[in-house]
Amino acid sequence: MSTTTTATLAACALLATSGLATAECGIESGSVRILSNDFAALHAVADAAETCASDSVEVTRNQTEEHKNLQVPALSINPATYTVAIVATNSIVPLLNDDLIRPLDDLVAEHGQQLTDQQLIRVGGNVMAIAFMTNAQHLFYREDILEEHGIAVPTSYEEVFAAAETLREAGAMETPLAASYKPGWDLGAEFVNTYLGTGNDFFVPGSAELAIDNEDGLRTLETMKRMVDYMDADWATYDSNGQKPAWEAGDVALSIQWGSRAGAYIADDSPAPAIAEATAFAASPTIADNAIPAVAMWWDGFAIAKNISDEDAEASFIAMMEGISPGMMQENADAAVWLIDGYAPTPASEGVIANLQGGARPFPMLPYMGLLHTALGDNLSEYLQGGESAEQALADVTAAYTTAAREAGFLN
Repeated sequence: MSTTTTATLAACALLATSGLATAECGIESGSVRILSNDFAALHAVADAAETCASDSVEVTRNQTEEHKNLQVPALSINPATYTVAIVATNSIVPLLNDDLIRPLDDLVAEHGQQLTDQQLIRVGGNVMAIAFMTNAQHLFYREDILEEHGIAVPTSYEEVFAAAETLREAGAMETPLAASYKPGWDLGAEFVNTYLGTGNDFFVPGSAELAIDNEDGLRTLETMKRMVDYMDADWATYDSNGQKPAWEAGDVALSIQWGSRAGAYIADDSPAPAIAEATAFAASPTIADNAIPAVAMWWDGFAIAKNISDEDAEASFIAMMEGISPGMMQENADAAVWLIDGYAPTPASEGVIANLQGGARPFPMLPYMGLLHTALGDNLSEYLQGGESAEQALADVTAAYTTAAREAGFLN
Protein backbone atom coordinates (compact mmCIF):
# COMPACT_ATOMS: atom_id res chain seq x y z
CA MET A 1 0.00 0.00 0.00
CA SER A 2 1.67 3.18 -1.21
CA THR A 3 0.71 6.12 0.97
CA THR A 4 1.49 9.83 1.06
CA THR A 5 0.89 11.44 4.46
CA THR A 6 2.67 14.76 4.26
CA ALA A 7 0.09 16.24 6.62
CA THR A 8 1.64 14.40 9.52
CA LEU A 9 5.21 15.48 9.00
CA ALA A 10 5.09 19.00 7.61
CA ALA A 11 5.28 21.72 10.19
CA CYS A 12 2.55 23.33 8.17
CA ALA A 13 0.78 24.66 11.21
CA LEU A 14 3.53 27.25 11.50
CA LEU A 15 3.22 28.61 7.99
CA ALA A 16 -0.46 28.57 6.96
CA THR A 17 -2.02 31.62 5.36
CA SER A 18 -5.33 33.27 6.10
CA GLY A 19 -8.69 32.17 4.67
CA LEU A 20 -12.38 32.89 4.85
CA ALA A 21 -15.20 30.71 6.13
CA THR A 22 -17.80 29.48 3.70
CA ALA A 23 -21.01 31.47 3.86
CA GLU A 24 -23.57 28.69 3.37
CA CYS A 25 -23.57 24.91 3.10
CA GLY A 26 -25.65 24.74 -0.07
CA ILE A 27 -26.86 21.15 0.41
CA GLU A 28 -30.24 20.47 -1.17
CA SER A 29 -30.87 17.07 0.46
CA GLY A 30 -29.16 14.13 2.06
CA SER A 31 -28.20 12.41 5.29
CA VAL A 32 -24.93 13.13 7.11
CA ARG A 33 -24.08 10.65 9.87
CA ILE A 34 -20.76 11.23 11.64
CA LEU A 35 -18.80 8.69 13.71
CA SER A 36 -15.84 10.07 15.64
CA ASN A 37 -13.75 10.03 18.76
CA ASP A 38 -14.88 12.16 21.71
CA PHE A 39 -12.83 15.27 22.45
CA ALA A 40 -13.12 19.03 22.16
CA ALA A 41 -11.62 19.56 18.70
CA LEU A 42 -13.95 16.98 17.16
CA HIS A 43 -16.91 18.48 18.99
CA ALA A 44 -16.10 21.79 17.30
CA VAL A 45 -15.93 20.12 13.88
CA ALA A 46 -19.23 18.29 14.40
CA ASP A 47 -20.90 21.43 15.75
CA ALA A 48 -19.96 23.31 12.59
CA ALA A 49 -21.07 20.44 10.34
CA GLU A 50 -24.42 20.37 12.12
CA THR A 51 -25.11 23.94 10.99
CA CYS A 52 -25.81 22.39 7.58
CA ALA A 53 -28.92 20.62 8.91
CA SER A 54 -32.23 21.73 7.45
CA ASP A 55 -35.70 20.38 6.70
CA SER A 56 -34.19 18.35 3.86
CA VAL A 57 -30.73 17.62 5.33
CA GLU A 58 -30.17 15.40 8.35
CA VAL A 59 -26.90 15.77 10.30
CA THR A 60 -26.28 13.45 13.25
CA ARG A 61 -23.22 12.35 15.19
CA ASN A 62 -21.95 9.59 17.45
CA GLN A 63 -18.84 10.78 19.31
CA THR A 64 -17.46 7.96 21.41
CA GLU A 65 -14.13 6.52 22.52
CA GLU A 66 -15.37 3.22 21.08
CA HIS A 67 -15.36 4.61 17.54
CA LYS A 68 -12.47 2.38 16.41
CA ASN A 69 -14.42 -0.72 17.41
CA LEU A 70 -17.56 0.52 15.67
CA GLN A 71 -16.27 1.81 12.37
CA VAL A 72 -15.60 -1.41 10.43
CA PRO A 73 -18.89 -3.19 11.23
CA ALA A 74 -20.85 0.07 10.88
CA LEU A 75 -19.40 0.81 7.43
CA SER A 76 -19.56 -2.82 6.27
CA ILE A 77 -23.36 -2.98 6.04
CA ASN A 78 -25.23 -1.51 3.09
CA PRO A 79 -26.25 1.21 3.53
CA ALA A 80 -23.56 2.05 6.06
CA THR A 81 -24.67 3.20 9.49
CA TYR A 82 -22.45 6.28 9.16
CA THR A 83 -21.60 8.34 6.12
CA VAL A 84 -18.53 10.01 7.66
CA ALA A 85 -15.78 8.32 9.67
CA ILE A 86 -13.38 10.61 11.49
CA VAL A 87 -10.12 8.73 11.12
CA ALA A 88 -6.47 9.03 12.06
CA THR A 89 -3.18 7.72 10.72
CA ASN A 90 -3.86 4.23 12.04
CA SER A 91 -7.64 3.94 12.12
CA ILE A 92 -8.02 4.52 8.38
CA VAL A 93 -6.04 1.35 7.59
CA PRO A 94 -8.79 -1.20 8.43
CA LEU A 95 -11.24 0.79 6.34
CA LEU A 96 -8.81 0.75 3.41
CA ASN A 97 -8.07 -2.94 3.84
CA ASP A 98 -11.79 -3.81 3.70
CA ASP A 99 -12.59 -1.34 0.88
CA LEU A 100 -15.13 0.54 3.02
CA ILE A 101 -14.35 4.15 2.03
CA ARG A 102 -14.57 5.87 -1.32
CA PRO A 103 -12.08 7.98 -3.31
CA LEU A 104 -12.76 11.67 -2.84
CA ASP A 105 -11.04 13.18 -5.90
CA ASP A 106 -14.28 14.21 -7.65
CA LEU A 107 -15.74 15.71 -4.46
CA VAL A 108 -12.49 17.57 -3.78
CA ALA A 109 -12.52 18.99 -7.30
CA GLU A 110 -16.14 20.17 -6.99
CA HIS A 111 -16.40 21.23 -3.35
CA GLY A 112 -12.89 21.28 -1.87
CA GLN A 113 -11.53 24.62 -3.03
CA GLN A 114 -10.63 25.56 0.56
CA LEU A 115 -8.32 22.54 0.94
CA THR A 116 -4.55 22.67 0.68
CA ASP A 117 -2.47 19.86 -0.77
CA GLN A 118 -1.14 18.98 2.67
CA GLN A 119 -4.70 18.00 3.69
CA LEU A 120 -5.14 15.46 0.90
CA ILE A 121 -4.30 11.96 2.13
CA ARG A 122 -3.54 9.94 -0.99
CA VAL A 123 -3.43 6.16 -1.10
CA GLY A 124 -2.61 4.41 -4.36
CA GLY A 125 -2.94 7.70 -6.24
CA ASN A 126 -6.43 8.51 -4.94
CA VAL A 127 -7.49 10.99 -2.26
CA MET A 128 -8.99 8.72 0.42
CA ALA A 129 -9.21 11.12 3.37
CA ILE A 130 -9.06 14.82 4.23
CA ALA A 131 -6.75 15.73 7.11
CA PHE A 132 -7.69 18.69 9.28
CA MET A 133 -5.43 18.47 12.32
CA THR A 134 -2.14 17.00 13.43
CA ASN A 135 -1.85 15.44 16.83
CA ALA A 136 0.59 13.74 19.15
CA GLN A 137 1.11 13.08 22.79
CA HIS A 138 3.63 15.30 24.56
CA LEU A 139 4.72 16.51 27.98
CA PHE A 140 2.33 18.54 30.11
CA TYR A 141 3.98 20.06 33.18
CA ARG A 142 3.18 22.23 36.19
CA GLU A 143 5.45 25.19 35.74
CA ASP A 144 4.90 26.43 39.30
CA ILE A 145 5.77 23.11 40.95
CA LEU A 146 8.91 22.58 38.89
CA GLU A 147 10.12 26.11 39.63
CA GLU A 148 9.39 25.74 43.35
CA HIS A 149 11.62 22.67 43.53
CA GLY A 150 14.34 23.91 41.20
CA ILE A 151 13.56 21.38 38.47
CA ALA A 152 14.27 22.18 34.82
CA VAL A 153 11.66 21.14 32.28
CA PRO A 154 12.54 17.51 31.47
CA THR A 155 13.63 16.71 27.94
CA SER A 156 14.37 12.99 28.43
CA TYR A 157 12.74 10.17 30.33
CA GLU A 158 15.75 10.05 32.65
CA GLU A 159 15.06 13.67 33.53
CA VAL A 160 11.35 12.91 33.98
CA PHE A 161 12.19 10.18 36.50
CA ALA A 162 14.71 12.40 38.27
CA ALA A 163 12.07 15.12 38.58
CA ALA A 164 9.52 12.64 39.89
CA GLU A 165 11.97 11.35 42.50
CA THR A 166 12.80 14.90 43.61
CA LEU A 167 9.12 15.66 44.12
CA ARG A 168 8.57 12.40 45.98
CA GLU A 169 11.57 12.89 48.28
CA ALA A 170 10.45 16.47 49.00
CA GLY A 171 7.04 15.21 50.05
CA ALA A 172 5.39 17.35 47.35
CA MET A 173 3.77 14.44 45.49
CA GLU A 174 3.95 10.69 45.99
CA THR A 175 2.77 9.88 42.45
CA PRO A 176 3.67 12.91 40.30
CA LEU A 177 3.44 11.20 36.89
CA ALA A 178 0.46 10.29 34.72
CA ALA A 179 -0.03 8.68 31.31
CA SER A 180 -2.71 6.73 29.48
CA TYR A 181 -1.77 3.17 30.44
CA LYS A 182 -5.23 1.62 30.37
CA PRO A 183 -4.83 -1.91 28.90
CA GLY A 184 -5.93 -2.07 25.29
CA TRP A 185 -5.49 0.67 22.73
CA ASP A 186 -4.01 3.23 25.15
CA LEU A 187 -1.34 0.89 26.52
CA GLY A 188 -0.40 -0.23 23.02
CA ALA A 189 -0.03 3.40 21.97
CA GLU A 190 2.37 4.11 24.84
CA PHE A 191 4.67 1.29 23.74
CA VAL A 192 4.55 2.54 20.15
CA ASN A 193 5.39 6.08 21.27
CA THR A 194 8.32 5.02 23.40
CA TYR A 195 9.74 2.53 20.91
CA LEU A 196 9.65 5.10 18.11
CA GLY A 197 11.98 7.21 20.23
CA THR A 198 14.66 4.52 20.01
CA GLY A 199 14.89 5.10 16.27
CA ASN A 200 14.38 1.41 15.59
CA ASP A 201 11.77 -0.15 13.30
CA PHE A 202 8.90 -2.41 14.36
CA PHE A 203 9.26 -4.84 11.47
CA VAL A 204 11.97 -6.43 9.37
CA PRO A 205 12.33 -4.04 6.40
CA GLY A 206 10.02 -4.97 3.54
CA SER A 207 8.27 -7.59 5.64
CA ALA A 208 5.45 -8.08 8.14
CA GLU A 209 7.84 -10.02 10.38
CA LEU A 210 7.96 -8.45 13.85
CA ALA A 211 11.31 -7.05 15.02
CA ILE A 212 10.76 -5.61 18.51
CA ASP A 213 12.21 -8.49 20.54
CA ASN A 214 15.52 -6.72 20.97
CA GLU A 215 17.41 -4.35 23.29
CA ASP A 216 15.24 -1.42 22.26
CA GLY A 217 12.09 -3.40 22.99
CA LEU A 218 13.41 -4.23 26.45
CA ARG A 219 14.48 -0.61 27.01
CA THR A 220 10.98 0.54 26.04
CA LEU A 221 9.33 -1.81 28.54
CA GLU A 222 11.76 -0.85 31.30
CA THR A 223 10.98 2.84 30.68
CA MET A 224 7.25 2.15 30.87
CA LYS A 225 7.71 0.21 34.11
CA ARG A 226 9.57 3.13 35.66
CA MET A 227 6.68 5.40 34.64
CA VAL A 228 4.25 3.12 36.49
CA ASP A 229 6.42 3.28 39.61
CA TYR A 230 5.64 7.01 39.89
CA MET A 231 1.98 6.81 38.84
CA ASP A 232 -1.21 6.38 40.82
CA ALA A 233 -1.99 2.83 41.95
CA ASP A 234 -5.01 2.94 39.62
CA TRP A 235 -2.83 3.64 36.57
CA ALA A 236 -4.48 0.77 34.65
CA THR A 237 -7.76 2.73 34.62
CA TYR A 238 -6.25 5.88 33.10
CA ASP A 239 -7.05 6.81 29.53
CA SER A 240 -6.78 10.34 28.11
CA ASN A 241 -10.10 11.35 29.65
CA GLY A 242 -9.18 9.90 33.04
CA GLN A 243 -6.00 11.95 33.36
CA LYS A 244 -7.64 15.37 33.39
CA PRO A 245 -9.46 15.12 36.77
CA ALA A 246 -6.23 14.05 38.47
CA TRP A 247 -4.42 17.01 36.90
CA GLU A 248 -7.11 19.48 37.97
CA ALA A 249 -7.07 18.02 41.49
CA GLY A 250 -3.37 18.93 41.76
CA ASP A 251 -2.25 15.31 42.10
CA VAL A 252 0.07 15.28 39.08
CA ALA A 253 2.99 17.47 38.01
CA LEU A 254 4.13 15.74 34.81
CA SER A 255 1.88 14.01 32.29
CA ILE A 256 2.15 12.46 28.84
CA GLN A 257 -1.11 13.55 27.22
CA TRP A 258 -2.57 14.24 23.80
CA GLY A 259 -1.99 17.64 22.28
CA SER A 260 -5.63 17.77 21.29
CA ARG A 261 -6.44 17.95 25.00
CA ALA A 262 -4.09 20.85 25.75
CA GLY A 263 -6.59 23.63 25.12
CA ALA A 264 -8.99 22.23 27.70
CA TYR A 265 -6.21 22.10 30.31
CA ILE A 266 -5.53 25.83 30.04
CA ALA A 267 -9.04 27.06 29.22
CA ASP A 268 -10.39 30.19 30.86
CA ASP A 269 -13.33 28.21 32.23
CA SER A 270 -11.14 25.54 33.83
CA PRO A 271 -12.53 24.27 37.17
CA ALA A 272 -9.02 24.75 38.56
CA PRO A 273 -7.95 28.19 37.24
CA ALA A 274 -4.71 28.40 39.24
CA ILE A 275 -3.59 25.02 37.90
CA ALA A 276 -4.63 25.95 34.37
CA GLU A 277 -2.54 29.10 34.57
CA ALA A 278 0.49 27.09 35.71
CA THR A 279 0.13 24.38 33.04
CA ALA A 280 2.68 24.42 30.24
CA PHE A 281 3.70 22.13 27.38
CA ALA A 282 6.88 20.70 25.91
CA ALA A 283 7.95 18.01 23.46
CA SER A 284 7.68 14.38 24.43
CA PRO A 285 10.75 13.15 26.33
CA THR A 286 13.52 11.37 24.50
CA ILE A 287 14.67 7.88 25.43
CA ALA A 288 18.23 6.64 26.06
CA ASP A 289 20.74 8.72 24.08
CA ASN A 290 18.46 9.47 21.17
CA ALA A 291 17.56 13.05 20.28
CA ILE A 292 14.09 12.58 18.78
CA PRO A 293 10.93 12.84 20.89
CA ALA A 294 9.60 9.40 21.86
CA VAL A 295 6.19 9.80 20.28
CA ALA A 296 4.15 9.05 17.18
CA MET A 297 2.97 11.94 15.04
CA TRP A 298 -0.56 11.60 13.71
CA TRP A 299 -2.97 13.29 11.38
CA ASP A 300 -6.70 13.32 12.05
CA GLY A 301 -9.19 13.70 9.23
CA PHE A 302 -12.33 12.31 7.69
CA ALA A 303 -13.25 9.67 5.15
CA ILE A 304 -16.57 9.05 3.38
CA ALA A 305 -18.24 5.64 3.47
CA LYS A 306 -18.42 3.61 0.26
CA ASN A 307 -21.73 1.84 1.00
CA ILE A 308 -23.94 4.95 0.84
CA SER A 309 -25.71 6.82 -1.93
CA ASP A 310 -23.86 9.39 -3.98
CA GLU A 311 -26.34 11.98 -2.68
CA ASP A 312 -25.43 11.24 0.94
CA ALA A 313 -21.73 11.15 0.06
CA GLU A 314 -21.90 14.61 -1.51
CA ALA A 315 -23.98 16.01 1.36
CA SER A 316 -21.52 14.56 3.85
CA PHE A 317 -18.49 16.01 2.08
CA ILE A 318 -20.04 19.47 1.89
CA ALA A 319 -21.09 19.36 5.55
CA MET A 320 -17.55 18.34 6.53
CA MET A 321 -16.15 21.24 4.51
CA GLU A 322 -18.24 23.44 6.79
CA GLY A 323 -17.05 21.39 9.76
CA ILE A 324 -13.40 22.08 8.95
CA SER A 325 -13.83 25.59 7.58
CA PRO A 326 -11.39 28.38 8.43
CA GLY A 327 -14.21 30.05 10.33
CA MET A 328 -14.60 27.03 12.62
CA MET A 329 -10.84 26.94 13.10
CA GLN A 330 -10.61 30.61 14.01
CA GLU A 331 -13.33 30.19 16.65
CA ASN A 332 -11.56 27.12 18.09
CA ALA A 333 -7.91 27.96 17.55
CA ASP A 334 -6.83 26.49 20.90
CA ALA A 335 -8.57 23.15 20.38
CA ALA A 336 -5.95 21.59 18.06
CA VAL A 337 -2.98 22.11 15.80
CA TRP A 338 -5.16 22.61 12.75
CA LEU A 339 -4.13 21.71 9.22
CA ILE A 340 -6.53 24.36 7.96
CA ASP A 341 -5.76 27.43 5.90
CA GLY A 342 -5.25 30.37 8.24
CA TYR A 343 -4.06 28.53 11.34
CA ALA A 344 -1.55 30.33 13.55
CA PRO A 345 0.14 28.59 16.52
CA THR A 346 -1.35 29.11 19.97
CA PRO A 347 -0.02 28.30 23.46
CA ALA A 348 -1.97 25.02 23.36
CA SER A 349 -0.07 23.92 20.25
CA GLU A 350 3.44 24.32 21.70
CA GLY A 351 3.95 20.66 22.58
CA VAL A 352 2.87 19.24 19.21
CA ILE A 353 4.92 21.81 17.32
CA ALA A 354 7.94 21.02 19.53
CA ASN A 355 7.54 17.36 18.56
CA LEU A 356 7.49 18.32 14.88
CA GLN A 357 10.56 20.50 15.26
CA GLY A 358 12.33 17.71 17.15
CA GLY A 359 11.87 15.27 14.26
CA ALA A 360 9.30 12.96 15.87
CA ARG A 361 8.45 9.99 13.67
CA PRO A 362 5.00 9.25 12.21
CA PHE A 363 2.85 6.34 13.34
CA PRO A 364 3.63 3.57 10.81
CA MET A 365 0.78 3.48 8.31
CA LEU A 366 1.10 -0.22 7.52
CA PRO A 367 -1.77 -2.71 7.04
CA TYR A 368 -0.46 -4.98 9.80
CA MET A 369 0.43 -2.27 12.33
CA GLY A 370 -3.03 -2.51 13.86
CA LEU A 371 -2.43 -6.19 14.66
CA LEU A 372 0.74 -5.27 16.53
CA HIS A 373 -1.03 -2.45 18.36
CA THR A 374 -3.67 -4.91 19.54
CA ALA A 375 -1.07 -7.48 20.61
CA LEU A 376 0.77 -4.82 22.61
CA GLY A 377 -2.36 -3.54 24.31
CA ASP A 378 -3.39 -7.05 25.31
CA ASN A 379 -0.06 -8.38 26.56
CA LEU A 380 1.86 -5.73 28.51
CA SER A 381 -0.17 -5.13 31.67
CA GLU A 382 1.00 -8.32 33.40
CA TYR A 383 4.62 -7.19 33.06
CA LEU A 384 3.82 -3.68 34.30
CA GLN A 385 2.04 -5.19 37.30
CA GLY A 386 5.11 -7.28 38.13
CA GLY A 387 3.65 -10.62 37.07
CA GLU A 388 6.19 -11.53 34.40
CA SER A 389 9.54 -10.49 32.93
CA ALA A 390 10.05 -8.03 30.11
CA GLU A 391 11.44 -10.87 28.01
CA GLN A 392 8.27 -12.89 28.53
CA ALA A 393 6.10 -9.89 27.71
CA LEU A 394 7.88 -9.40 24.38
CA ALA A 395 7.57 -13.12 23.67
CA ASP A 396 3.83 -12.95 24.39
CA VAL A 397 3.41 -9.94 22.09
CA THR A 398 5.39 -11.65 19.33
CA ALA A 399 3.32 -14.83 19.58
CA ALA A 400 0.00 -12.97 19.57
CA TYR A 401 1.02 -10.77 16.65
CA THR A 402 2.44 -13.64 14.60
CA THR A 403 -0.72 -15.68 15.00
CA ALA A 404 -2.90 -12.73 13.95
CA ALA A 405 -0.63 -11.81 11.02
CA ARG A 406 -0.71 -15.39 9.70
CA GLU A 407 -4.50 -15.53 9.99
CA ALA A 408 -4.70 -12.24 8.08
CA GLY A 409 -2.36 -13.50 5.35
CA PHE A 410 0.50 -11.09 6.10
CA LEU A 411 2.86 -13.92 7.14
CA ASN A 412 3.21 -17.47 5.86
